[in-house]
Amino acid sequence: MDVIIMPTADKAAKLAAKIIADAVKAKPAYNLGLATGRTMERLYAYLADWHKNEGLDFSLCKSFNLDEYVGFDGSNKDSYRYYMNFHLFDKINIDKRNTYVPNGVADDLEAAAAEYEATMESCGGVDMQLLGIGRTGHIGFNEPLSSFSSRTRAVTLTKTTYEQNSPLFDKPEDMPMRAVTMGVGTILDAKKLLLVATGAEKASIVAKTVEGPVTSMISATALQMHEDAVVILDEEAAAKLEGIEEYKWSFKQDPRWAAYQDI
Repeated sequence: MDVIIMPTADKAAKLAAKIIADAVKAKPAYNLGLATGRTMERLYAYLADWHKNEGLDFSLCKSFNLDEYVGFDGSNKDSYRYYMNFHLFDKINIDKRNTYVPNGVADDLEAAAAEYEATMESCGGVDMQLLGIGRTGHIGFNEPLSSFSSRTRAVTLTKTTYEQNSPLFDKPEDMPMRAVTMGVGTILDAKKLLLVATGAEKASIVAKTVEGPVTSMISATALQMHEDAVVILDEEAAAKLEGIEEYKWSFKQDPRWAAYQDI
């Protein structure tokens, strides 16, 4: 695992966006795994700007989102399909027919989840999966005790997740208590993982994720088992890491990151 600490949340988002942009430039038919949430809005704004002003080309890309609320389709402003269209897809030249979000309104959620897995596999899998992290340490909506071998499925959300996400709704009581999410095992299948976390409220769970024991109580600790996982933090989110100075040193010395030193 590579841990990169940037001075601000904006620089953390810009670095993550630059990694994604460089990957798309190197392989135009890139399969992106995407995430939602406030942390990602800055990141997507950078990608949209580089498309508009620098010609960053997404025309051959495919994308697969981590999750969607049960009962929500793309016409619902609180759905993740709507979020992705608003923050990214409407602002770049990706073919929306190649943008996939789990089906939260299927009559048979289990069958729809299996179809989502099959679509990912038929497209060659996810090249890079972007991740945020919830207060319970969940990636996607893989709440505590999610199996590390779990696949895309419908899940019930925890009280902590409800308290974290419901203020984003005009009416908090409208937040569904179930969602369809990629499983931990599905996420680990991606060739590269890129987790971005910012803000002091994430510091404790980030420290447990990066330096604590691997446990199904914190699904994000599964990143420790992946051969190519990158965690990008701002100073506030990194504040409780014991190895913070070592991580900063390694980033400066590692030639793989030489082109990213001046973000």
